[in-house]
Amino acid sequence: MKIVIAGGTGFLGEKLFQHWQSMRHDVVVLSRGGKSKTKIANWDGQSDGPWMKEIDGADIVVNHAGRSVNCRYTSENLKEMMDSRVLSTQAIGRAIAQAKNPPALWLQMSTATIYAHTFGPAHNEDSGVIGGQEPGVPAYWKISIDIAQAWEKALAEASTPRTRKVALRTAMVMGRAPHSVFGVLSQMSRLGLGGSIAGGGMYMSWIHEDDFARALDFFVEQQNLQGVFNICAPNPLPQKELMRTLRRQIGMPIGLPAASWMVKIGAVFMRTDAELLLKSRRVVPKRLLDSGFQFRFPQWEEACADLSR
Repeated sequence: MKIVIAGGTGFLGEKLFQHWQSMRHDVVVLSRGGKSKTKIANWDGQSDGPWMKEIDGADIVVNHAGRSVNCRYTSENLKEMMDSRVLSTQAIGRAIAQAKNPPALWLQMSTATIYAHTFGPAHNEDSGVIGGQEPGVPAYWKISIDIAQAWEKALAEASTPRTRKVALRTAMVMGRAPHSVFGVLSQMSRLGLGGSIAGGGMYMSWIHEDDFARALDFFVEQQNLQGVFNICAPNPLPQKELMRTLRRQIGMPIGLPAASWMVKIGAVFMRTDAELLLKSRRVVPKRLLDSGFQFRFPQWEEACADLSR
């Protein structure tokens, strides 16, 4: 197959590139530049151009483009987060609409952050509550929800009648790369900083990088599937339990705890935002499970053991 990956130079794009190239698919990356690939088509993430020829005749297009959320939530960064997601999605939609031979499948990244902060029952695609202004959380957290909704709206509004569309509401993808979430958490734990945060009761939804890639293969194979899917393991767990398991796997007996005010101060120095750690994301993949997908790593302990090797 010919597969086009937009935003293919980040952690997930690299994972998918390697995964599909190992299966001998023809993989083309849309990028502003960056790491060397077998084939890179230049684009700016918003404008029409020669890159659109790569979409015409492709079997699958995957859009991962978007500014990283690992940043300070300044007005400038938030605007870039919104624009990079919405404009790239609209650009992909135009390319598919204009193609004589459009791809059969469009896999569009979204985020599990779209759901409300909760310590209660887990959110799924049918009963999940889209976040808004939940009681007791900072008002600016709603901006992340607005971005997620605008992202999915751009996908829904794209006129692609011959192309099946899937929105991937993805949780934290745990991978082996040093710059992945798992890599960062492992490094913090080795330094003795992998303790509970604000009591550790907030839920963390996650998925092993191999199951993430396998889930996308599943959408290729199951040609009746479309719409919104939660891309996460079926067993989210509290942050203190996740970190306790990670410390055990790497042999670190100590994990210093941190209060919420410490996290907020630390986030300033790390040039990131406290929402990434303090929001309780409890999400389950109901539609994936109902469709027959089988996780290789459904439990955190086995996923953590595999990634720690």
